[in-house]
Amino acid sequence: MLHPRIDVQITLLTFLRVALVPSVAIASLVASMSLLGLPFTEPYIALAIITALLTLLVIARDAVQQVNVVGVRGLTLAGRIGLGWLAVVGVLLLLGYATQSSEIFSRRALFLWFLLTPPFLVAASLGVQQWLRALLVSSRYVRSAVIVGSTKMALELARTLHQRPELGLKVRCVFTDKAAGDPPIDDATSAAIRNIVGAEIREGGCVSEYINARHIDVVFIAREAHAPGVRGMCTELRDTTSSVYLIPDVSLYDLMQARVGDVDGIPVVALCETPLQGGNGALKRITDIAFATLLLIVAAPVMLLIGLAIKLDSPGRVFFKQDRYGLDGERIIVYKFRTMTVSENGLVVVQAKRNDARVTRVGRFLRRTSLDELPQLINVLQGRMSLVGPRPHAVAHNEEYRKLISGYMVRHKVTPGITGLAQVSGCRGETSTLDEMRRRVQYDLEYLRHWCWLLDIKIMLRTLVLVFFDKRAY
Repeated sequence: MLHPRIDVQITLLTFLRVALVPSVAIASLVASMSLLGLPFTEPYIALAIITALLTLLVIARDAVQQVNVVGVRGLTLAGRIGLGWLAVVGVLLLLGYATQSSEIFSRRALFLWFLLTPPFLVAASLGVQQWLRALLVSSRYVRSAVIVGSTKMALELARTLHQRPELGLKVRCVFTDKAAGDPPIDDATSAAIRNIVGAEIREGGCVSEYINARHIDVVFIAREAHAPGVRGMCTELRDTTSSVYLIPDVSLYDLMQARVGDVDGIPVVALCETPLQGGNGALKRITDIAFATLLLIVAAPVMLLIGLAIKLDSPGRVFFKQDRYGLDGERIIVYKFRTMTVSENGLVVVQAKRNDARVTRVGRFLRRTSLDELPQLINVLQGRMSLVGPRPHAVAHNEEYRKLISGYMVRHKVTPGITGLAQVSGCRGETSTLDEMRRRVQYDLEYLRHWCWLLDIKIMLRTLVLVFFDKRAY
């Protein structure tokens, strides 16, 4: 949709921004070593290579979004980079601990490097972002556009294009026609379009004549494909040089990772889909394997002690297995340390309550600290679960609530997690009322709508804090 001449420049600047992130991180490491008068030896070269790969994977991913990155505010960009760098540092520290190689490096140099890199990354990214924005808002590259139709999506598009000049499109006119099924435009909206957006409103009229007379670059048709006059209009527009886009009115749907695609050339609009497709799914799986492996290595001695404590505290098995629903509603087996005197896994499963008599002495501590969830790291390595995602419920609870809560089963469009957005947002523990479960499901669906790799990192960090301070854990 961008001007063809500027598209090449943006692509080049995008690659520059991608390359800039690891370059700045490495340059910051070299600068830290130089300030302390330390030689840049082979271990530091290896550290630089690993850091470059991690920063490309974690921080530089936003650059490939091209225009969307330009609209990110400075504080938001700084926050993303800060969290991304914190994740990179965390992985490096875990690798150093797992390989017992941390003693090779100067702690002063690493500390200085950890502090210097984020401001340098933010400054470099903001510089490229402003460069991109200057190109995109340049009047010589702005393309003219008209919107045909007055649906909610059409008016939302007009406002968005006005508020986001970096998108490079200026709305010149909005066409509306009651005969074509367009809803009427109220006076307030009409005034906003004319005075704020700066576009005119035309009732009826020949769209193709207007486009030819004013050399319009882009046409957005916000009408149903079978609406009166749409087919004829599309035929007439083939005699122009305008780019034509059809905008279906999906405002009536509760969208879940909506996207446009095709099936062997047939265009389709996804209204409800998993966010973990392609590269996103691969990135999440790699993260799960890496972190789950490291956590299992670190937690192995603790898990052995927990198993011994459970055996000494009460009769029964160390591990508790329960059937739950996983990705796409497929039944999976989830592992936990046994914390109760019973092992319910049938048609009726009673949720644990505060001061529940079924909970053992050791189990009470394990549940309060969430240590009973550690065996689920094995589920993560198996691919049945993820570190972050909607918590899997017992099959009995699933069958109960899917009939009572609209959209309940949509939460199974991603792999269930050990922790999730609901759990770090105050929805952990017993759901004694339907409203409490509905609130938990709303958070799960919100996670699906807005999933990104950094959201997973935020949830994991918040989980670590809640392990010690969550009063709802029992």
